[in-house]
Amino acid sequence: MNLEPHFIELLGYCAAFLTTIAFLPQAIRSWKTRDLSGISVGMYSLFTAGVGLWLIYGLIIEKWPLILANALTFLLSISILFLKVSAKTPAENS
Repeated sequence: MNLEPHFIELLGYCAAFLTTIAFLPQAIRSWKTRDLSGISVGMYSLFTAGVGLWLIYGLIIEKWPLILANALTFLLSISILFLKVSAKTPAENS
């Protein structure tokens, strides 16, 4: 398949926008309610580490769709992970 470089770049930005914006409702809900009972620390830790590696990869190959999307997703996911880790469980309060 022989696609124009401009189209490929646009495709990357569209994919980056959609996957990043999909994370926003969870982040907003987590910040507002502070209810992170459905959030898995293990899954979010692995996800955040993976996004961090995608960010580093994007920086190395200098691809802006990867850099922008993963920088924003990394900030959102690390903020949710921080809220989860710093939240006290009911057992800790007793």
